[in-house]
Amino acid sequence: MISIQNLHKTFGKNTVLKSVSLRLTQPGIFAILGPNGSGKTTLIKSILGMVIPDKGEILFNGKNIHRQWNYRDQIDYLPQIARFPENLTVQEVIEMVKNLRPRPAGDQALIEHLGLKPFLSQRLGNLSGGTRQKVNLVLAFMYDSSCLILDEPTSGLDPVAMLKLKQMIHQEKEKGKTILITSHIMGFVEEIADEIVFLLEGDICFRGTPEELRSRYGTPDIESAIAALLQSEPVTPQLCTKY
Repeated sequence: MISIQNLHKTFGKNTVLKSVSLRLTQPGIFAILGPNGSGKTTLIKSILGMVIPDKGEILFNGKNIHRQWNYRDQIDYLPQIARFPENLTVQEVIEMVKNLRPRPAGDQALIEHLGLKPFLSQRLGNLSGGTRQKVNLVLAFMYDSSCLILDEPTSGLDPVAMLKLKQMIHQEKEKGKTILITSHIMGFVEEIADEIVFLLEGDICFRGTPEELRSRYGTPDIESAIAALLQSEPVTPQLCTKY
């Protein structure tokens, strides 16, 4: 599905990605984790073609994405911060996206599932952060694409909405999709991820299951394991498992 080879990216004097290589050939839920500035967002935006790497290549379904755009039709994306005109209603935003992407959309079932029906005629500027995030989830999940990328999908969600999100993600996994997730909520990651890809200083420091990460550091949860990883002296790529 996704193959990344020797990816490098700098912004000015800041090296954000350095020699990142990653293959995601099997369906499943992959959590892309790392501290702020580790390169997570740049990696995701490189896959989406929103950032052009300085070096390296990205293959999607076996084809190089460089100077291509049509592969994006097989990717559904939830950005960390989705910005729409605040004077538009929820229904207008949904219809706008459907007009931009004329494919069969399953928005009605998602609207019912997330309890958005009472808000369809309300303007985005009048909605709470959690309700806006539900709108964003509808836009990300309403198409049936082979790859789903969710950047901080839990932002602003209450416990009930969080449970519904987990159900939605598991349903997409059962369809055989490749799902990439970033999140700072380690309990959510531990519960839902099949594999963890941990970035540190622009390189992949660990890839494996949550169980393997806990076992590596002898901790009861991945939050403690990640804290142990970050506190290792010294933290260098030589101490990391390369993939």
